[in-house]
Amino acid sequence: MGLLGILLGLALLVWLAFRGWSVLGLAPVAALIAASFSGDPLLANWTQTFMGSAAGFIAQFFPLFLLGALFGKLMDDSGSVSAIAQFMTRRLGPRRAILAVVLAGALVTYGGVSLFVAMFVLVPMGQALFRAADIPNRLLPGAVMLGTATFTMSALPGTPAIQNAIPMPFFGTTAFAAPGLGFIAAGIMFGFGLWWLTRSEAAARRAREGFGGPITSATDAAHDTVVRERATASHAFDPAEVDHGARSTQLPSIAVALLPLIVVMVVNLTMSLFLLPRLDTSFLADARWGETSLANVGGVWSVIVALSVAIVVLYVFNRRRLVALRDTVDAGLNASALPVISVASLVGFGAVVASLPAFEMVRDWVLGIEGGPLVGLAVATNVLSALTGSASGGLTIALDALGETYMALAASNGIDPALMHRVAVIGAGALDSLPHNGAVVTLLAVCGATHKESYFDIVMVGIVGALLGLVAVIALGSGFGSF
Repeated sequence: MGLLGILLGLALLVWLAFRGWSVLGLAPVAALIAASFSGDPLLANWTQTFMGSAAGFIAQFFPLFLLGALFGKLMDDSGSVSAIAQFMTRRLGPRRAILAVVLAGALVTYGGVSLFVAMFVLVPMGQALFRAADIPNRLLPGAVMLGTATFTMSALPGTPAIQNAIPMPFFGTTAFAAPGLGFIAAGIMFGFGLWWLTRSEAAARRAREGFGGPITSATDAAHDTVVRERATASHAFDPAEVDHGARSTQLPSIAVALLPLIVVMVVNLTMSLFLLPRLDTSFLADARWGETSLANVGGVWSVIVALSVAIVVLYVFNRRRLVALRDTVDAGLNASALPVISVASLVGFGAVVASLPAFEMVRDWVLGIEGGPLVGLAVATNVLSALTGSASGGLTIALDALGETYMALAASNGIDPALMHRVAVIGAGALDSLPHNGAVVTLLAVCGATHKESYFDIVMVGIVGALLGLVAVIALGSGFGSF
């Protein structure tokens, strides 16, 4: 009966979330359904287990959501995202329109700009470029997805994406975990995705298929309530805040536009590898500071400092272009609130399920998967991210429930925690891109495309490419260790 309750609660959560219901209410209801079948006290599960885990997630990661959303909004309103996108389109032109969109998206998201901020800038520019090149509009979602939500989210070392930050407290790692394997996986994702989209473009030209799509309004998609509910549970920016504030009509130079992104990467690397390891952080063991260690908080600290310094640099070089600074700052800060609470609610649901006696059957199944801890971890993160439609939610649920177990298995099998980190992040970023994923729904709405027209390309670049990269990381990591 306990396992049936878990399945019913999960089914309700997935079904109603797909229909646009808010996970803020769905997650506790689904958790209580699961608990009721096990005969556990419902109120205690809600106020102690659910809320305790949700609050713990917010305590750990809210600074990253807050600073990340603010940084993305400042980049947008200063004109920096548009300047980078225009630079790429001018340099590559209509003949290489797909590559231009992919590289523009990769540049801004690897530097810390939210997928949703990038999306609302890249799509209008991409549509103009695709129309000039007479490339079908239906290929644009795949191009944007490849550049913004694949290798820069989960594979490239140092990416400040929240998905790359979540494993750090569990494994004691930094954002640069397993850098060599990350670059290899990123190369596979990028190469395979670009090959697929180029092949699709060639096939469309042979069939004399032109642009064929409407020039859509990003504002309409941003304020669609169903789109918003799905989006805020999957990424770290509330799309309803995209058009608040004021975008600069005067764009910065490409050097000024890229500078904050470079600062994020350089400061993150410096903090992770040089500054923090040299500090005396023994005070963290005191009860006052949560009886923790630098290994548990250092990765998050590095990203916090990197984003903070980048925000200051961005303001200094763009203060005249930020014509409505207070409105921009308010929009950026507000954009972080609903996503962090939505993901925390998914985490609370996972905590309740993991505390139930019936979950031992699920744990035993996952740990019994042939192939060792790396394969088991990859399966767990893939399945949970697929079911929740959220890489961050699925990843946190998996690590909350199984993180300590996998750390023990890694120690007994001589596996570097950095390798576990990279496998977990890439795994969470593969099957999360199912049809109900918030990024997928939002991207299709912004592009004026449908699942029927464009989803197969998203599957190829966002799921198949990620799975190929994941297989390569597991195979190389198993054979040569972390590097």
